[in-house]
Amino acid sequence: MTPPTRFLLIDDNPHDQLLAIEAFAELCPDCHLSVASTGQQALAGLQAAAELPEVILLDVNMPGMDGFEVLQALKDDPRLHLIPVVMLSTSGAQDDVQAAYTLYASSYIVKAQQFTAFLEQMDGFLRYWQRVNLTVQR
Repeated sequence: MTPPTRFLLIDDNPHDQLLAIEAFAELCPDCHLSVASTGQQALAGLQAAAELPEVILLDVNMPGMDGFEVLQALKDDPRLHLIPVVMLSTSGAQDDVQAAYTLYASSYIVKAQQFTAFLEQMDGFLRYWQRVNLTVQR
């Protein structure tokens, strides 16, 4: 088993999407980051996808279908429920963190506002998932 290279970001904020794209390009040029701007768009894309992402980064605060509703839909779908979901949000509210873990999120990251700090977060995120998969190999 190799470290994950296919990621999906579900986030309605174009600025945050661009930050993530730039961070992945710098930190993991061999990774493929797909982006969906809404929960509905992401779920439709996942249903039609021949190849699923290995990890999903999911924003909490989105219009229409919020991150918790998307997470619930992912976990309710037999084809998608095993994909690790990392909540990536500006909200560090304890209720949000608890709700995410109650719905079986794999992790919860409060987004840094500065690009260099966000880059450090994404570096830690990618290193973690590389180690997780290396551990599974043994």
